[in-house]
Amino acid sequence: MSDDQNNSQIGGIAAEALRQFVERIERLEEEKKALSADIKDVYAQAKSQGFDTKIIRKLIALRRMEEQEREEIDQLLELYKAALGMV
Repeated sequence: MSDDQNNSQIGGIAAEALRQFVERIERLEEEKKALSADIKDVYAQAKSQGFDTKIIRKLIALRRMEEQEREEIDQLLELYKAALGMV
């Protein structure tokens, strides 16, 4: 095997491809960290204007769901509340 082949294949692993994947993941992790900080700042801004951030988080979770899934959750919540005498 030539030196080029040794560099690109080490123990059956394509070293260059592996390096590229690892570097890409590292960059994405850094971006994720920056985005998380931005999201935290937006929640802090909302809180400073008097909004309840727990409720905002719940709204965001609900908006991610399909309408049918939200309706099922609402029905089960009402059923459970009724069972506990909370209605």
